[in-house]
Amino acid sequence: MQTKRIGKIEKEIASIKEALWAIGPMRPGSLTEQFKDRENEVGAFWQISYTRHMHSRTDYIRREWVKTTQKQIKEYKKFKRLIDTWVALAIEHAKLTMKIEKSKAKK
Repeated sequence: MQTKRIGKIEKEIASIKEALWAIGPMRPGSLTEQFKDRENEVGAFWQISYTRHMHSRTDYIRREWVKTTQKQIKEYKKFKRLIDTWVALAIEHAKLTMKIEKSKAKK
């Protein structure tokens, strides 16, 4: 049963690796529309905020780059989700492998 699960985990990791190859341009952050005058919603501008290496950044984004930036953020979220899944599977794989080796050593 455990060896079957290990095989399944390895297949899932392989599919994650394939999906990672398909990731396009990406960037972290949250893109929001801001206003110089919030009450009247006048003076709209876009900004992206993110933290990288424990440093917060906020950059302005031109209106013509909003759609591209949204796609990049979406790709980054996909990347993070895939990596998180890979790490969880790798941990499970390691634990099962140790369990199998332990049971072999007892015999």
